Amino acid sequence: MRANTVAVIAFDGISPFHLSVPCAIFGEDRTGSSMPKFELMVCSAEKAKLQTSAGFSIETRYDLKHLSRAATIIVPSWRDTAEMPPKALLNALRRAHKRGALIVGLCLGSYVLAAAGLLDGRDATTHWYWANDLAQRYPLIRVNPDVLYVDDGDIITSAGTAAAIDCCLHILRRQHGAKVAAYVARRMVVSPHRQGGQAQYIPQPVRDVSTVDHFAKVLDWTQRNLHKPHSLDTLAERALMTRRTFTRRFKQVMGVTVGVWLMNQRLGLAQQLLETTDHPIESIAERSGFGSAVSLRQHFNHSFKTSPSNYRREFRG
Repeated sequence: MRANTVAVIAFDGISPFHLSVPCAIFGEDRTGSSMPKFELMVCSAEKAKLQTSAGFSIETRYDLKHLSRAATIIVPSWRDTAEMPPKALLNALRRAHKRGALIVGLCLGSYVLAAAGLLDGRDATTHWYWANDLAQRYPLIRVNPDVLYVDDGDIITSAGTAAAIDCCLHILRRQHGAKVAAYVARRMVVSPHRQGGQAQYIPQPVRDVSTVDHFAKVLDWTQRNLHKPHSLDTLAERALMTRRTFTRRFKQVMGVTVGVWLMNQRLGLAQQLLETTDHPIESIAERSGFGSAVSLRQHFNHSFKTSPSNYRREFRG
């Protein structure tokens, strides 16, 4: 098993978009940069030449036996939630998980992991439209329909479509740090990091574009000033809104409360500082807006199940 070898499962009827997400993040040639190099294998679950859902075919020279070389295996989707995946694929995933590979199910790929029994007793997610069906069909899984992705250590699942990008960037960040993930995100022109707990589905669209633009300015300012104290009232005042209007508009735009969003931003900054600097924990706590090392440790442990010191030590090997 090679550390930077990533296998992506392909099958008849696969969506080109779903297949392209992990390929774009782990398969791009970044020769000449300081970015880590990945060996990407698109492995067919059925035959060498596959038909896509868009009407064209793809061909790969890898099959399921090549999964034994991969440290990360990604199932980017599945063609039919009512169809049981091939036994050969399920057995290959079980063997890979047993030997310690990271197994990832993007969107309806969660159904494949569920069919293999890998999600039993675990937290997981999938596309919000199919979340209830997944929960009913596999009652041993704790399905969370309201998040972008769930990192359960050796198994990760994500919601649909764009959330797959967030999930793959999260994997990149987890393995190689915030700087690498931000570099790839900039090349793809996407947000560098969205916490997995962010809502995947916002039922009410935002109609006032000018308000969204002003919101973006307020959020950008807040992200650049996380070391300062912020409250719902101070942010509402900066947005020139009442507390009630700001709260409602924020939830519509971001899909989470102000408090949850602010905590995610501060935790993300703390992670980045732990990864890229030698600042003391107390200094990082102040720079990221936690005020004290005690507060940072409490929130960090609650979210990541480890201490800031252990996170820094483990990340740096």
